[in-house]
Amino acid sequence: MQASTSAALVLASASPRRLDLLRQVCLEPDAIVPADLDESATAQETPRQLAQRLAQAKAQRVAAQWPGAFVIGADTVVALGRRVFGKPSDEAQARRMISRLSGRAHRVLTAVAVAAPDGRMSSRLSESRVAFKRMTAAELDELIACQEWRGAAGGYRIQGRAGGLVISLQGSYSGIVGLPLYETLALLGGLGFQRP
Repeated sequence: MQASTSAALVLASASPRRLDLLRQVCLEPDAIVPADLDESATAQETPRQLAQRLAQAKAQRVAAQWPGAFVIGADTVVALGRRVFGKPSDEAQARRMISRLSGRAHRVLTAVAVAAPDGRMSSRLSESRVAFKRMTAAELDELIACQEWRGAAGGYRIQGRAGGLVISLQGSYSGIVGLPLYETLALLGGLGFQRP
């Protein structure tokens, strides 16, 4: 089914970073509609499965409110082994997360799902590897004090102060920020989205 050029584009996320990434590739959503979901992992769910399930659930929930639109849902999970580091609830939790990541490599998994106006859905997963230097107590204090941990998976933002602590990165930088652009554009194109 050929999509209409008049189909709306909806971002199922309140993340300003995801919006900035879409704008970076000259896509302006017609609406931003955050999906209100419980983002807790289920028993035995791997970090990869969690990211994929949440991205699809976000796209599905918002697509039900926006029939006839292309809806983009995404979810980012930071994982150290099988352990998921979500968004810290407070400063103490952020400090514990970042302390665990200090001097180690971890994975950043960002799943993106696109719901099409005709009901089809496609999704992809971007997996990247990030290694931080071993942080001094002062570096950890500075990173926590800048408050970038708020609302950030793993308690850090690679495009912020934490970027100065990364010693290696393999994978998709935009995926680590929160929306893998290559995968997102491929999904939209495959489902028939036409740029205005």
